[in-house]
Amino acid sequence: MRKIVYVLVALILVVSCNKKAEVKMNTTSSTYVKFGDTISPDSAITKEALLLKYLSLKTVDTLEVKVKSKIVDVCQKKGCWMNLDLGSGKTALVRFKDYGFFIPKNASNSEVIVHGKAFVEVTSINDLKEYAKDAGKSKDAIDSIVAPETNYAFLADGVLIKK
Repeated sequence: MRKIVYVLVALILVVSCNKKAEVKMNTTSSTYVKFGDTISPDSAITKEALLLKYLSLKTVDTLEVKVKSKIVDVCQKKGCWMNLDLGSGKTALVRFKDYGFFIPKNASNSEVIVHGKAFVEVTSINDLKEYAKDAGKSKDAIDSIVAPETNYAFLADGVLIKK
């Protein structure tokens, strides 16, 4: 009976670990490391095309999309977010669905294919001032915040990072 319990526990651990594990995919002579849901590198739009789509979105809109771009930077605590290059000096903050997976902290400047939902967020003046306080900004810096900030955001369910 104990052997059955040990086998079941080992099986559960293997299955749960596989959900977050990196998997190498060889596609069209490129090697990618997969994070999150399985996605294909095919039919990904360019970062410039995504920026054009963002420009037409309202704050209540979402757009399901797959995009190919470069990672600008990554959360250095856990790899729980990344900034995606959109070109023209613009970026999109990418978070991962249900915090179900993270990416390597050293993935900056890597080519990436991301699938998920693109949307526009507006951060209120009060929230911006709170974030500034939390960051230890001066009173003058906090008082200089006079307008809400519009940001491009992305909720990814699958990520492929080129090796």
